[in-house]
Amino acid sequence: MDQILDLPFEVALAALFAVVMVRVNATYWIGRGAAAGMERTRFARALHRPKASKAQALIQRFGPYAVVLTFLTIGLQTAVNLAAGAARMPLSRYLPAAIVGSGIWALVYATIGLAAMDAWLAVMAASPFAAALLFLILAGLAVCLVMRRRRRTAVAPEDTVV
Repeated sequence: MDQILDLPFEVALAALFAVVMVRVNATYWIGRGAAAGMERTRFARALHRPKASKAQALIQRFGPYAVVLTFLTIGLQTAVNLAAGAARMPLSRYLPAAIVGSGIWALVYATIGLAAMDAWLAVMAASPFAAALLFLILAGLAVCLVMRRRRRTAVAPEDTVV
């Protein structure tokens, strides 16, 4: 990571773009190649997990737009690219979406992401204890938000018939 931080912005942007393009296309081709035989393997459960089902629904509804939008999320990107391959999304629709999404991801990561990483490394160098404490606080906040969201969706209003 230090090597990317030392690169000029344009070079870092191009390197990040290349890395994410390789990753998302590899994920797409894994999904595409494995789709036919997946149901007969021990990995068949992966196609029926909630994230994979959510990704399939996004692909069915939004197609290439879902691919682009997942580059702005955490946790759905790999699932949607895998689902796009498994759903055999045509390359004429997938590649433009992957290029646009990879460009967005690289730009966000090269600006905000690398600045955040640089700040994190500075905090760790100055005080490993403060870095660990900050990490624990952020992790606790994330857990609280997830639990609150789950409680909200689990508690549905009762349908009362009078």
